[in-house]
Amino acid sequence: MDQEKFKEIIDFAIRSEQEAVYFYQNLQKMSSFQNQKDIMREFELMEKGHIEILKKIDIASGTDSSKIPNVANLSISEFLVEVPAKPDMDYQDVLIIAMKREENALKLYEKLAAESDTDEIKTLFTRLAAEEAKHKHHFEKIYDDDILTEN
Repeated sequence: MDQEKFKEIIDFAIRSEQEAVYFYQNLQKMSSFQNQKDIMREFELMEKGHIEILKKIDIASGTDSSKIPNVANLSISEFLVEVPAKPDMDYQDVLIIAMKREENALKLYEKLAAESDTDEIKTLFTRLAAEEAKHKHHFEKIYDDDILTEN
């Protein structure tokens, strides 16, 4: 893969993460309670961390398929209905929104990997999908620990 194509893909991923940063910043403005704002701020910082990781991926590490982690899928988000972002959200709604965002990003990268015309590009999108799978797993684990154990 040439440097230009690699940079285009990384820039696309960074823009997607930046959109998530803006999304969580807007949710902070909508939130009525400080604990919700704190959670959204934590999510915002996590997305900013993802941007920093993407900026550090180089062509050699980005297309090395041996470094793609196998992430467990709790499959919680697949059984939940998306909820709209609104000022009176509760903790469960916040987690559902976060899980669904990560699930959608994961599906996008998986689709792009499947449609890729070279092994290098496929590997890069598969790696990005694995990163999103880690994020999704993180939120699903919180949901499992904090919401499902209460029910």
